[in-house]
Amino acid sequence: MSMVKTPGTVRVAAVGDIHLGRAAYGPPLQVILGQVAERADVLALCGDLTDRGDPEEARQLGRALATLGVPTVAVLGNHDYESGKAAEVSGILCEAGVQVLDGAAVEIHGVGFAGVKGFAGGFGRRALGPWGEEMIKRFVHEALEEALKLETALGRLRTERRVALLHYSPIAGTVEGEPPEIFPFLGSSRLEEPLSRYPVDAVFHGHAHHGTPEGRTMSEVPVYNVSLSLLQRAFPEEPPFRVIELSVGGGAQEAEEAVPGVTPLRRATDQRSNG
Repeated sequence: MSMVKTPGTVRVAAVGDIHLGRAAYGPPLQVILGQVAERADVLALCGDLTDRGDPEEARQLGRALATLGVPTVAVLGNHDYESGKAAEVSGILCEAGVQVLDGAAVEIHGVGFAGVKGFAGGFGRRALGPWGEEMIKRFVHEALEEALKLETALGRLRTERRVALLHYSPIAGTVEGEPPEIFPFLGSSRLEEPLSRYPVDAVFHGHAHHGTPEGRTMSEVPVYNVSLSLLQRAFPEEPPFRVIELSVGGGAQEAEEAVPGVTPLRRATDQRSNG
């Protein structure tokens, strides 16, 4: 059944970790995408779209997305890099109409999207520092570079409403539930720093399949872990994607009644002041 759209709003559906090509993983692609067009105005994909970074996997996904009828924006994940053909995977998706972001920004329906893959390194005071062996310094440098790319992308946006897309998590809160030993490999606090300097309404990421669906940055920005397998476990009665609703066009009101499966968001400044 089609959902009634609230005037002056944009609904963003988000999901990550589709892992297309992995045998017996998750629902069929048509199930994942089947309800997007009737429930959302934009689809955001948060990496690990393919399982091995195989161009044929990307072509299969591209064919499905080309007929979706909804603008799609994406970032790649670590699995999309596995075969050393990430540029080809990205190109195939772009040819299918997907706007793949890697330190870039785009406006869709009045909402600005900034995206990077992100990287690992850990959180807070326990984050890995650039000290010791050259390999450790290079590892930390990669996280810093991804954070800088995110900051650059956010700085390009001139829209009132802004969404950040990542694969790796910027906070520890949404990876809780995973084994503590692998926390440092699931994200980096360095990705949170640009989100404090440039206000955003929401952050989507994947990667932590056994994490927590929602958390907040230190500046009270909502962060959503939209890993497909996590969404299926946390919301078994809902379609396999997370939907948020953003008001656009200056002063549009939220829907008076809550819509199942949709999270309405006020302006980012309102969110922080209300805690």
